[in-house]
Amino acid sequence: MHPVRRQRLFIILFIVIFSSIAVLLLAFALRENINLFYPPQKIVAGEAPIGTQIRAGGCVVRGSIKRASNSLKVDFRITDGVVSLPVTYMGILPDLFAEGEATVVSGKLDSVGVFNATEVLAKHDENYMPPEVAEAMAASGETEHQQTCNKI
Repeated sequence: MHPVRRQRLFIILFIVIFSSIAVLLLAFALRENINLFYPPQKIVAGEAPIGTQIRAGGCVVRGSIKRASNSLKVDFRITDGVVSLPVTYMGILPDLFAEGEATVVSGKLDSVGVFNATEVLAKHDENYMPPEVAEAMAASGETEHQQTCNKI
């Protein structure tokens, strides 16, 4: 083989191998950052992964908010109109977080079925519902999303 052709072949092989390694490393790094959304019905049914960062959303069940007296721990339940999911959160809740309002929580599901939230997001006005919550409630057969949240 001619030396110039051999040099070109090595350069092309180096580029292909380096590009493949870069793509694999990028895919591995992004795999850890995937944050999937699950409605409470799928989480309670066991379809959500345990110990993996996920998001869940629904309406906060009326009368379910329990605040610890000596810490920032808050326990509450969210529902999609079919089932309710217990959520535990340690921190300051958003000002607009309230019973009967739509919310999205990020965190991990533990082995006993309690969602340990690391972030709680609340709606910002009376006409807004997070798209994931609206889709989950529509899939569960709910027709009036906002009215459902206010009734729960």
